[in-house]
Amino acid sequence: MAATRSVLKRVVGGAAGAAALGIGYASIIERNAFTLREATLPVLEPGASTLRVLHISDLHMTPPQRMKQNWLRELDRLDPDLVVNTGDNLSHPRAVPAVVQALDGLLARPGLFVFGSNDYFAPIPKNPLKYFDKGHKRQLGDPLPWRDLRAAFTERGWHDLTHVRKELEVAGVRIASAGVDDPHLKRDRYDTIAGVPNPLADLRLGLTHSPEPRVLDQFADDGYDLVLAGHTHGGQLCLPFYGALVTNCEIDRSRVKGPSKWGAHMRLHVSAGIGTSPWAPARFCCRPEATLLTLIAAPPRKIDAASDHGASTIPASAPPV
Repeated sequence: MAATRSVLKRVVGGAAGAAALGIGYASIIERNAFTLREATLPVLEPGASTLRVLHISDLHMTPPQRMKQNWLRELDRLDPDLVVNTGDNLSHPRAVPAVVQALDGLLARPGLFVFGSNDYFAPIPKNPLKYFDKGHKRQLGDPLPWRDLRAAFTERGWHDLTHVRKELEVAGVRIASAGVDDPHLKRDRYDTIAGVPNPLADLRLGLTHSPEPRVLDQFADDGYDLVLAGHTHGGQLCLPFYGALVTNCEIDRSRVKGPSKWGAHMRLHVSAGIGTSPWAPARFCCRPEATLLTLIAAPPRKIDAASDHGASTIPASAPPV
């Protein structure tokens, strides 16, 4: 009996030690292991020039996060043609200066953005088990200074696509773009941007924070080529060989991060995001990321487009060049 108790103590102690190591890794190491991901998407009209798009999302910034801010500054060295920000920049009422300073170089480039729930409201402590209940009641924190952030972005030249259609030319590529407010908070009003985008454009680009199927279906029905989204954090806590446990929206787990197809012709790219809520500062098997998308001409639609290719991961230890 004494031997059995001794074995049980060792097993329990070993399990507790492994759990502590896992929590430490997820909350200290992996959540700060920032990664640049790259992917090539065939979404442009035939004959269009290649377009390099930097997709960033879910910074969830607080003022003391110097490591994150320094890494974001380095992204400007990628020399993207266009920057797309799909929201949740803030996690603190005094985080606007930190976000703007970290994105300073990128704000000098052409940019498009929409906001997410954590641009409007501060995160609050939650029971993580609630994420497994899609019908749980959402609780909102204190209001955040999203108007100040919007003013800072637009004063530098980025375009707010919240319920706006905008046509622009970047690096010789004609873009017809549109976006909606955050579907996670049911603030989306797709009817304000509904309709077929300019058929003469080289790229028809949609933006949304949360990749809710009801919104993606509308973009697809109107003929958009590509929609960029964030919100999911890639699942944030994932299991090896299984992936994300939850998506925090109605999208299926297979599309929780990275590129995928939506419908017959539209491509979707969901960013796993750069930050986490300060109340859940951990990632496991899901490193924080930004994505450099190389957009190239698509084959004629009568030919089934090949699957996304060229995806790779560059570790944080390598300079983002």
